[in-house]
Amino acid sequence: MQDARPYRPLLQQLAEQPRFPAAFWLGLPLPVADRFDLLREAVIHDPPPGPPQGRCLDAVAELLAADPATAQPQLTRWFTDERPLEATPHATVASAAQALLHTHRHRAIDDLTELLVDCAHPRADELLAALAEEEPSAVCRAVDRWVHDERPARHVAAVAYGLRAAPHATTDADRRLLRYAAFALLARTADDTLHGAALALLVRDPQTRARHLPPALKRFTAGDPQLQASALVAALDTHPEQVIAAFRTRLYGPGPAPGDVLRGLADVTAPVLARRVADLVRDVLELRPDLAGHVAAYLDLRFEQGPGVRAVLFPLVTGFMRHRPPPVRAALAAAVAAPGTDASRALRAELLEVLLAQEREPEVLDAVLCAVAGGDDKDRVRDLVHRTGVLLVRTPEGATCFDRRLVELARSVPGFSSLVARWICAAPQDWSALVGPSARRMIENLAGARVPA
Repeated sequence: MQDARPYRPLLQQLAEQPRFPAAFWLGLPLPVADRFDLLREAVIHDPPPGPPQGRCLDAVAELLAADPATAQPQLTRWFTDERPLEATPHATVASAAQALLHTHRHRAIDDLTELLVDCAHPRADELLAALAEEEPSAVCRAVDRWVHDERPARHVAAVAYGLRAAPHATTDADRRLLRYAAFALLARTADDTLHGAALALLVRDPQTRARHLPPALKRFTAGDPQLQASALVAALDTHPEQVIAAFRTRLYGPGPAPGDVLRGLADVTAPVLARRVADLVRDVLELRPDLAGHVAAYLDLRFEQGPGVRAVLFPLVTGFMRHRPPPVRAALAAAVAAPGTDASRALRAELLEVLLAQEREPEVLDAVLCAVAGGDDKDRVRDLVHRTGVLLVRTPEGATCFDRRLVELARSVPGFSSLVARWICAAPQDWSALVGPSARRMIENLAGARVPA
């Protein structure tokens, strides 16, 4: 057979059935695009990885390794195909293509960056973001190409991925490419909306920071969305007074995205600077209690940085617990009571103990209930729900709050109604004074189980 294209409809039907090994598809006399389209259908029916051989996905990997310039464009066409693979249903055709391009990126990485930026697809964006961290030199070269491209979309890509690569650019050559890309953007009046991002690149660079920090701070305090807080965090070591003053201005005023600013500040981990940031967060929350939710998100990020944060966060959070109004304490209680990971569990538990030892406000205790209900440690969930209930039922308002919240959690948190039913059945005397009759009946209905009165 000289040309299999006349049989394309039949081959398409065969590819949709798990009958033919990879060698069959590789041996057909077909153009590249047709071959990859058929392999795209066939990979869905691949057996699990490992012997016996003959998986179509392995064949695609071999084609990619042998001729990346030809195979890469074909694989990016798979990004729109989210059909699951039969042997590994957690993976899809699209994620398999993305993984192959990542695994075999080194053979033609500059071609790959150009191809991905052309795609304008979320899968391509994810892969470019990974390359910015793992292959910063390649992305810095791409930024240099894109910033000199006539297309405005390429300038946007240059700053977006330049900022992603900047924290990972460790060589003088890489930093130089980013530096000159930023200069090129600042020189163009047509790119004025990108000047904030260009200044962010220059502020990250120790060689250009001092000169470009003043205009960067001016743009930042004015709320330029292209100049993120994370860029200024890099300048805290050398210009702490100016940078903290800029953060203070942004947080004190009604400007945009205070959550972004606080998330950026969560990256400040050096002890001396972290204490100054904690002082700033304390002052801001006193002036703007409406930012309590954002401060809670900041604390949540800081908790996960490990035991070393205790010296700064313990006095900060316990001060909040003593001196802030109930709505603020409720927002922070949600962060303290959250299960967290191994890195944060001990500090959260210590702070929660302080909170429960002194807290009597129903609004705050209700926030604790909501935060603990979905945890994986069922013993912890039971103990904290019971302890919070004991505190709440001391007042009629609190008892009503506890009943209402138990029912709402039983409806919204998978498995919670069955958990409560089991707790009551196992120790009715412990729960009889906490759970009212109507809440008990509702939990029975939701759990499908009879519980003692």
